[in-house]
Amino acid sequence: MTIQQSPSIQHIPEGLPEKIQHYVDGEFVDSIGGATFDVLDPVSNQTYVQAAAGQREDIDRAVAAARKAFDEGPWPRMLPRARSRVLNRIADIVESRDARLAELESFDSGLPITQALGQAQRAAENFRFFADLIVAQTDDTYKVPGRQVNYVNRKPKGVAGLITPWNTPFMLESWKLAPALASGCTVVLKPAEFTPLSASLWADIFREAGVPDGVFNLVNGFGEEAGDALVKHEDVQLISFTGESSTGQTIFANCAATLKGMSMELGGKSPAVVFADADIEAALDATVFGVFSLNGERCTAGSRILVERSIYDDFVARYAERAKNIVVGDPHDPKTEVGALVHPEHYDKVMSYIEIGKSEGRLVAGGGRPDGFDTGNYVAPTVFADVKPDARIFQEEIFGPVVAITPFDTDEEALALANGVKYGLAAYIWTNNLKRAHNFSQAVDAGMVWLNSNNVRDLRTPFGGVKASGLGHEGGYRSIDFYTDQQAVHITLNEAHSPRFGTQSK
Repeated sequence: MTIQQSPSIQHIPEGLPEKIQHYVDGEFVDSIGGATFDVLDPVSNQTYVQAAAGQREDIDRAVAAARKAFDEGPWPRMLPRARSRVLNRIADIVESRDARLAELESFDSGLPITQALGQAQRAAENFRFFADLIVAQTDDTYKVPGRQVNYVNRKPKGVAGLITPWNTPFMLESWKLAPALASGCTVVLKPAEFTPLSASLWADIFREAGVPDGVFNLVNGFGEEAGDALVKHEDVQLISFTGESSTGQTIFANCAATLKGMSMELGGKSPAVVFADADIEAALDATVFGVFSLNGERCTAGSRILVERSIYDDFVARYAERAKNIVVGDPHDPKTEVGALVHPEHYDKVMSYIEIGKSEGRLVAGGGRPDGFDTGNYVAPTVFADVKPDARIFQEEIFGPVVAITPFDTDEEALALANGVKYGLAAYIWTNNLKRAHNFSQAVDAGMVWLNSNNVRDLRTPFGGVKASGLGHEGGYRSIDFYTDQQAVHITLNEAHSPRFGTQSK
C-alpha cells in the first residue's frame, strides 16, 4: 500500500505576491487590456493568486523593448568576459536563495520539496556553465598560406522567444535563459500558465545581477494567445520551445511564415531495457526513480520498461513492491517522494489513462487516488504489467506516475519494442554485455541514451530527441550555435585573381 505523509497539510509560503505581473523593459506591468487568469495550488486546487494574461499587444510591447535593447543597448556588444561576470552573479543569487526558490516551486507545481531544491541548484549551475563556456568559446580559422585567411565570426541572432513548460519550470527556464543571454541575445520569456510563480522571480534576480533593462522581458499568459503572438512576431528571430509534440507541430507551422530559427524539445515515451545479465538491484533503483521522480512529470521518464523474460516475473514483483512503498504526500514534507500533480486538468488526463490501462495491462500497483487523499491532484504510483505494444499506455505519453512493463525474449524483439513508438527522446539500457550495450544503444531511436545509469546528464552534451520528440539539439556549444549566427569572413592576403569580365573589345 502506498505510504502517505500528512495528506491534509497544505504548506502556504509567506510573502506570496498579490498579483503576478509581466516584466517589460525593467518594470512590472499589468496587461494593457487588464486581462488576468487564476493560478491554482496543486494541493487544494484553490486560486491563490491572479496573473496578468498577456495578449498580442503585451507581446508587441515586450518584443519592442527587447528589440530596442538589442539594437541600441550594451548587452550584445559587451565582451564575453563582461557578460560572463553577470551570469556568474545570477548563479550566485540563485544559489543564495535556493531554499526560497524551492519552497515557491514546490507550492506552485506540486514537486516534492527536496526535488525542487535540486532543480533550483541545477538552475544556478546552468548559468555557471554558460558563463564559463562563452569565455572559453573558440571559432574556426582556415588558412591558405600566402593567399587567404578565413575565419568564423559569431553574432547574436537578436530577440529570442522562449516558451517553457510547467514541469520543473524554474530550472527549464534557466536552461533557455542562460545560453540566450550568454550569446548576447535579448529575450521574451513566456512561461507556462500553470506555474507562473517561480518565473516571476527572475526579474529581481536579473536586475540585482546587473542585466540591463529590456534584455529580459516576461509575458505571462496562455499559449493560444501570448505564445501564439510571440511565435508569429516578425521581430523575434528564433523560438526555443519545450512542451507537447502537438503544440510543437503548431509552432513549427507558425514559424514558417517568418522563417524563424527553431529548437523544439517535445514529448517522450522512453524505454528502459533490462537484460537478464544486468545488475538488477541497480536497474530497479534507476527505473523506479526514472518514472516516479518529479511526480512522473518529466519528458525523459523511462515510462516503458522492457524486461527479458527469464527475470520478468521477479522484476515485476519487486518493482510493484517498490512502487507501493513510495511516499506520497504534502510536497513540502521532506519525506515525500511523489507530491501532487500540477493542475486538475493534467490530473484528469493521467487518471483517464489509468482507467484505459486497466483494460490493457495487469494492474500490480496503484491505480487511482491514494487512500486518505480526498483533495488535491494526488495519484498513487501506478504499475501495469504484461502491456502489449499496441496498447495506448505503451504508445502514448501520460506524463505522470504511471509505468508500463513488457517482457521480451530476444535482443531483436527488445529493439523492435523500444523503437515501436512515434517518440525518440531518451533510452536507458541495462546490461553487463559490452558488445550488446554499444550495438543496442546505437540502434535505438533516441536522441540520448544512458547505459547502466539513470538520467545523469553532462551539460556539455547535446540534449534533444528524434522523430516526434523534437527538432534540433541544445546543450553545450550546440546552444551557442542556436542563439548565434556564424558569419564566414574571408580575407585576401595577396592580389585577388578574379576573372576579368568586360575587358574584351567589341
